[in-house]
Amino acid sequence: MPNSTLTLRRHIAAPPAAVWRCWTEPHLLMQWFAPRPVKTVEAVLDLHPGGRFYTAMLLPDGSEHASEGCFLIVEPGARLVFTDCLLAGFRPAAKPFFTADLTFTPTSGGTDYHVRALHANEAGAKRHAEMGFEQGWGAATDQLAALAAKL
Repeated sequence: MPNSTLTLRRHIAAPPAAVWRCWTEPHLLMQWFAPRPVKTVEAVLDLHPGGRFYTAMLLPDGSEHASEGCFLIVEPGARLVFTDCLLAGFRPAAKPFFTADLTFTPTSGGTDYHVRALHANEAGAKRHAEMGFEQGWGAATDQLAALAAKL
């Protein structure tokens, strides 16, 4: 269902190993994961299929937004797939929204970073787009690229 998928692709001027570290080390993920001024204040990354993927973000108004899910595919340095459709241990989630499929491909001078946000249907993808997928994930990716380049 191509109309149920949102994509983002960027060249990051850092090797895939650095981009991977930014996604898989909680102290690094917390530095870039939310588009500023939102802050990621907690991250739990249990890196194996069925392992917990949890983040908590602090919004400028003082409210907190948490996201709970699990990893589906963990291919070190190459591919990371996680979802909020399932919780740790592959337990079904009450309110599933999407699955993220990330690839990190080495290129001359860095990484071809590709994100696919997979939704159950076109309405889910439209909702995610209206929530600011392109702007939010784009800003966070800029932050990711800046951090990865320093590693």
